[in-house]
Amino acid sequence: MFMVHLISVITPCYNEEETVTECVNRTAKVFRELLPGVEYEHIFADNASTDGTVAVLRKLAAQNKNVKVFVNSRNVGPFRNMYRGMAKAKGDAIIPMLPADLQDPPEIIPDFYRLWSAGSMVVFGERTNRQEGLLLRALRGIYYRIVRKFAEGNIPINSGEFMLIDKSIAENILALDDQYPYIRGLVAQSVDISSSVKYTWAAREKGKSKANWFNLLDQAINGLISTSRIPARLALVGGFFIAGLGILAGIYSLILNLFGQAHAGAGIPTVIVAIFFFGGLQIFFLCLIGEYVLSIHSQVRPLPKAFDRERINLD
Repeated sequence: MFMVHLISVITPCYNEEETVTECVNRTAKVFRELLPGVEYEHIFADNASTDGTVAVLRKLAAQNKNVKVFVNSRNVGPFRNMYRGMAKAKGDAIIPMLPADLQDPPEIIPDFYRLWSAGSMVVFGERTNRQEGLLLRALRGIYYRIVRKFAEGNIPINSGEFMLIDKSIAENILALDDQYPYIRGLVAQSVDISSSVKYTWAAREKGKSKANWFNLLDQAINGLISTSRIPARLALVGGFFIAGLGILAGIYSLILNLFGQAHAGAGIPTVIVAIFFFGGLQIFFLCLIGEYVLSIHSQVRPLPKAFDRERINLD
């Protein structure tokens, strides 16, 4: 018999009118059949959808008071949308992201709950098998390993925002008011010890993914910048490496001049060496510094905050 707890499940959505009904029904079935006695709220964070998603959610919320909805005044991106959903959650534990397309299955939630009840403040979902194309699966695998290697925090390989976190962790993260929160990284930086549940990440059955290659690249860069100082250290090493090549080129030019083998005019080798040396340093450092400056700029001078255009079943 389970203790009476309230679990908050957050589903960020944007133009998901084909999937939200099944998401509500499967989640309700999980709590009804697999977690008897456990209360839940299913919060849909609509990111200013332009299709019929909000209309479908209104009907679902009228039929099931556990379904709660808020509609953003503008599209704030997937991570900030989850962040806003976490701020509205009242549960003893929170699932920051249950996707509307159900590629992360709600049937894993009871496993999350059992580990959390046993004392784990964070239970990650670990996608040990991914039903997607070989190229994307390989790129994700490489990226996850890079983040795990360099991140300041223990992020399990193949984990995303489908996890269960204690309310105290969510409050700790929300206090930062991060303008571009990399949630899995912030969670991993909050605690040293966590648990994980392995599962298969299913292929999308309905609708189309809204994440394109540019969005994925932007999220990947943000993940590295926000969780690690290693990129800056790599730029330092890379800059010195390029500068070293410039020094070698200068020595080579000097030897040619000493032995009368140089065909360039006086002063030209010095100019070439200077270009190699300073150009290498500038390219590496400026590009990386630009990323950190953009991150700082978004934090200290953010865009106007989104507000709730509509709220359903929320206090």
